[in-house]
This record gives sequence, C-alpha cells and structure tokens, in this order.
Amino acid sequence: MINRKMSESSYDNNITIERKHSHVEICLHGDVAFNRKTTGFERFDFQHDALPELCFSDIDLSTTFLGRKIAAPLMISSMTGGYSEAAILNQQLAETAEHFRIPLGVGSMRQALENSSYRESFAIVRKYAPSVQIFANIGAPEIAKGLTDKEINTMLELLQADGLIVHLNAAQELFQPEGNTDFRHVLHQLSALTAKIPVPVIVKEVGCGISPSAALRLIEAGVKVIDVAGAGGISWQKVEEIRYTRQFGHDSRFSTPALEELLNWGIPTAQCLLDIGALKQEHPELKDIEIIASGGIQSGADIAKSLALGAQLAASARHILKALHEGVLEKTIETWFNDLRAIMFLSGSASIEQLRNKRLIIKQ
Repeated sequence: MINRKMSESSYDNNITIERKHSHVEICLHGDVAFNRKTTGFERFDFQHDALPELCFSDIDLSTTFLGRKIAAPLMISSMTGGYSEAAILNQQLAETAEHFRIPLGVGSMRQALENSSYRESFAIVRKYAPSVQIFANIGAPEIAKGLTDKEINTMLELLQADGLIVHLNAAQELFQPEGNTDFRHVLHQLSALTAKIPVPVIVKEVGCGISPSAALRLIEAGVKVIDVAGAGGISWQKVEEIRYTRQFGHDSRFSTPALEELLNWGIPTAQCLLDIGALKQEHPELKDIEIIASGGIQSGADIAKSLALGAQLAASARHILKALHEGVLEKTIETWFNDLRAIMFLSGSASIEQLRNKRLIIKQ
C-alpha cells in the first residue's frame, strides 16, 4: 500500500511538471492565438488634442494599485513555477519587476502545496523583487475543494505576498487531458476565503473574459480586484488541445464545428472592460473595486486604451514571456512605456488619472 501511494504521488508529480514545461514551450512556439476574435482594442481611437499644453518629458506614468504607488500601470502577469527551470524564469521576471517598480504575479502554486521540492521556484521572486507587490496564485478547482489555513499560509508566506490571485479556467480545464471540471462550490469557498485571508483577493480569468454578472457575484463574495483576462490573447483551450493531440492523436471529444467554436470561446478584453465599467457606474458602491485589463496586451497603446476603458492597470503574460525568451524584455517594456507616453502627450494627459478621463472614439 505504501509503495503504491508513493508511486501514484510520483506519477502525479511528473504529470504536473510535464504540464508546466509544456505550457511554457507551447506558449512560446505554438499557434495558440484566437483566430476568430481580437481583443477589441482596434475598435477605439483617442481623440487628438492639438493643444496638449504639456511637456513630453514631464509626463508621469505612476499610479496606485491596491493602495500602493507603482511606477507604471503594468503588471507582469502570472506565468509559471513549480519545476526547477521555472526558478530561472521567475528570477528574471522578478528582477524586471523590481527594475521597473511594477507588480508581479506568479503561476499556479498548486505544485507548491502538493510537493515542497519546488517551493523555491516561487519563493525566489521575493528575493529578487524585495520592494514591489507580488501576488500568489491558485486555481478555482483548488478553491472549490477548500483550502486549509496551512495551505493559505504556505502560499502567502513563501512570497511574503501582497495578495492572492484566484484564476478561473473552466475552458482550459475542459480541454486539458488531465483537467478537473468540477467547479461546484467555487463561489461558496471563495466567500469563505475572502472572509479570513489577511490580504486582498484578485480573481482573474485566463483568456475567456469575465462578464458583468460574474463580476458582480465575485465582488459580492468579497473579491477586491477583477482581472478580466479576455479573449484576444492566448487561447488556453488551444494550448491544452495541442497537449491533448500530442498524447492521443486526433481529438474526437467534440464535433468539428463545435471544436472551432470552443477553441475561440470567450468575451473580448475590451468588451469586458466596457461591460464591467458600466456595472460600476450602475452601482456606485463598487467604485473602489479595481479592474485589471489582460488578455492580448501587447503594446503601450493597448495599455492606454485599457485605462480609458476603466482599468486600473494592464497585465501581460505571453508577450512578456516571449520577450524574455528573446532577450529583449527590458527593451520591450521600455518601448511599451514610450508608446504610452506618446498617447498621453497627443491626448493631452499629463498623468495616468487624466488619461483615464479621456474620451475614446468608436471607429465606424
């Protein structure tokens, strides 16, 4: 009996490590973008200000997030952790976050709860990013089962975390070869979690977006930040579909027409921001709820439009990861910030707060 349990534990651990390895590899090299949907940002333009009455060099990108000042409205979104090579990636991401003084989220910490061997791949981020906001991360299926106080404390203490991200990934789990599609009790357990956890809870999708009705239920459960993570960036269904076909060949789980629909399932990022922004206007008591725009963010222009559509900041994962892989991460972020400053200059926005109040024109 003992040997069988040890064997099962080792098998499960190997699956988890393989999954985390392949996620990074597929995101870097696979065709995982939506091909029938975009983020929706291309639908909008800023109104040009011919009299900006400001000096470009004086433009201030700093803002606040969860009560803390950050140098720019960008977050390095959750990516990886839980295997030896992930420690190197997380160290580099942490160094970049510290350099730019912007927040950082780690990947799912389920592996850290199940196996202490790879906890250093998460803990390393605080070592190299001592002064910025860092966010722990766990998935909805783990929330649904209920986290113990010990598990919660393990995640938070490993990172000296400033908050906990809970990721909603129903579509990903549906396509994942070893996916967990039991999402019962997520909201109930989430309410219990927010009531006792000492840090704010952020809930994010992973690429299918969050509707206003879902956002309202999350807020009522005590969530402080909604990360919309809309369609238009990575389709995690496609990531898992690639893994599935590598293991089993042709995917016969779904009909061909439905498969195409499901692989492109989700609400575009810009639409999520519009809809949740409207929800906040309808409910003034929600004014302190903060919104993160993610899902296809790949330029400073996307960041600027996100802010004008109601986001507190934007977040990026895949494009950050690719830039890191290509050795141009700092250059990429500097370019995005220059994009953002250019749009602020041409729209007459000296600060991020002024940019949030600028009018966007819907293209005809």
